[in-house]
Amino acid sequence: MKAIRFHEYGDPGVLRYEDVDLPVPGPGQVRVRVAATSFNSVDGNIRAGFMRGPMPLTLPHIPGLDLAGTVDALGEGVAEWAVGERVVGFLPFTDDGAAAEYVLAPAEILAAAPANIPLADAAALPVVGLTAWQALFDHAGPKPGQRILISGAGGAVGGYALQLAKAAGAYVIATGSPRSRERVAARGADEVIDHTTTDVAAAVAEPVDVLLNLAPISPAEFAALAGLVRDGGVVVGTTVWMPAPADEARGVRAVDVYVRSDARQLAELVARVDLRELIVDVDERAPLAELASVHTRAAAGTLPGKVVVVPAAD
Repeated sequence: MKAIRFHEYGDPGVLRYEDVDLPVPGPGQVRVRVAATSFNSVDGNIRAGFMRGPMPLTLPHIPGLDLAGTVDALGEGVAEWAVGERVVGFLPFTDDGAAAEYVLAPAEILAAAPANIPLADAAALPVVGLTAWQALFDHAGPKPGQRILISGAGGAVGGYALQLAKAAGAYVIATGSPRSRERVAARGADEVIDHTTTDVAAAVAEPVDVLLNLAPISPAEFAALAGLVRDGGVVVGTTVWMPAPADEARGVRAVDVYVRSDARQLAELVARVDLRELIVDVDERAPLAELASVHTRAAAGTLPGKVVVVPAAD
């Protein structure tokens, strides 16, 4: 089969499109014919070697944490899936990923794929959708009527977080760029602040109950936004290199999100997609053979948005 692998850490040039052996599922594993994976910013950090401490890999390694595809073969003891079923999943960080024609996945991390969108597009859901879900429902606990400020709502995680917060009944103030403003408004934001021209902290007129930061802002900007959180509120951050600021004197707690695979939560996200309560945004489909170019454009900041990566058709 064809796959993308890197044999050493480095810039996008280390990614090679090559032939590898078809994997054989072991006990508790499912082999999935890949419809698509997707690019996430963490993929670039893993490839560059920045994550080798918390995520030790065996090289060569196939990247691709997101998976959408069709069950192709079952390992011993797998009873919950059948060959031919459409599935999505968030693959383990240290296992070979889905930038390939086939991939092995632990049966327990998979969920049935959405039925009302193309299977390849479903690869845009697992990692970023679970990040948004866990940030909001595991840590922030949004309640109807609460005010939530989402910094970075124009990104892939932000788009899901915005939709989920609105579904929970929150009043959402969202930051975005001119490029993302229309989409952020269409996803239901009550206020949209252009962070490229406006001091966000000065533009928020009243305190908020929750600050969710998804953007690569400076520590000073993060602290200023955290100052908008009312006493007893919460600051949630996903920029793990910069801890979320707490304020113990005011009872403002801080949480740093480290996304984890969770099939039950993923199934809930899928259910919302099938009910058309959650929109999956895909901005580009790229061929698997061109994954190195996707990594290069991501490093240059020129990706259009969420990119799904598709193996060549037979």
